Amino acid sequence: MADRLTRIYTRRGDSGQTSLASGTRVDKYDLRVEAMGELDELNCQLGLLLSHLDNNDSLRPILASLQHRLFDMGGEIAMDNNNYQALTADDVNQLEQSLDALNDTLPPLKEFILPGGSQTAALCHQSRALCRRAERRLYQLAEQHSVNPQSLAWLNRLSDLLFVCARVLARRNNGQEVLWNNQR
Repeated sequence: MADRLTRIYTRRGDSGQTSLASGTRVDKYDLRVEAMGELDELNCQLGLLLSHLDNNDSLRPILASLQHRLFDMGGEIAMDNNNYQALTADDVNQLEQSLDALNDTLPPLKEFILPGGSQTAALCHQSRALCRRAERRLYQLAEQHSVNPQSLAWLNRLSDLLFVCARVLARRNNGQEVLWNNQR
């Protein structure tokens, strides 16, 4: 594999602009750059969550594959090309299958759940919240630019999957989920 970067800094961003993968120069606060940043932040959070899981944890392969798809999605946005679509309906279906399989192991929801229960569950809930923010940013981007509808659907399912993963993590080792107590 050829080297992708021979030097990390280019000084080209010192003026407040950056380049998309297409070579188009945009402001660093452009919606595309914002959306890519939200996806990157979510990917970092997933990396932190993964660092707290054992190497043989059953959730590890699911969560690790999500990092790759998020990177693909960021590339899709950076390409600035309507013909390039990294995520497909198959990616959405795979996410749904993982979601259904994990959710089938859990009791039905009877109350709202608060973030917590364990450190890994809380990290997963934080990932879910970041995912929702990334999704909002991607929909904002879709108002001005073409965005792959499969990426939008995938990101929506991802937040659901992260919620279910957080439930699984909170219940491990006889742990409990933190239920909302409406005593007002």
